[in-house]
Amino acid sequence: MKYLIAGLGNIGEEYSGTRHNIGYTILDALASASNVCFQDTRLAFSTSLKYKSRIFVLIKPTTYVNLSGRAVHYWLKKEKVPLDRLLVVVDDLALPFGTLRLRPHGGDGGHNGLAHINQILGTQQYARLRFGIGNEYFPGSQVKHVLGEWTEEEERDLDDRIKVATEIILSFGAIGMERTMNQFNNR
Repeated sequence: MKYLIAGLGNIGEEYSGTRHNIGYTILDALASASNVCFQDTRLAFSTSLKYKSRIFVLIKPTTYVNLSGRAVHYWLKKEKVPLDRLLVVVDDLALPFGTLRLRPHGGDGGHNGLAHINQILGTQQYARLRFGIGNEYFPGSQVKHVLGEWTEEEERDLDDRIKVATEIILSFGAIGMERTMNQFNNR
């Protein structure tokens, strides 16, 4: 079985290490732990890994977050992955820092990357793993918060939360959506 895992983020050094790039960061951690490297390919940095007889195709779209649908659509078709085996990893302002929520489908929650994926795919019926980045910012400074770097306090817990996110991704493929949600969503 083959799965497509899309970690959303923006290309460019100025975005590296920012909250909005947590999708990239999580996939980088998963690739590193699996001893695979990303290649610069069409519309995304991509790599693949095997885990429990499943193939995980990891992509980090190079279309910028707001146009992620183009890359996700292309790679679904290229790899012949059905929608029920797509997982999009994304930041979420509505969740407290480090909170992880796996969902089988849903709206975009105001996230432009998810909105574009929904528009291009013509559906919201795909899984998403939301990583909470918190909403502790002054009114009018949402963009600065999203594109900002982690605080020292957040940095202390970041590696642990990223590790859990990689476990969720592998579990999604190995034991399925329902069992993974039951195991991780309240953790």
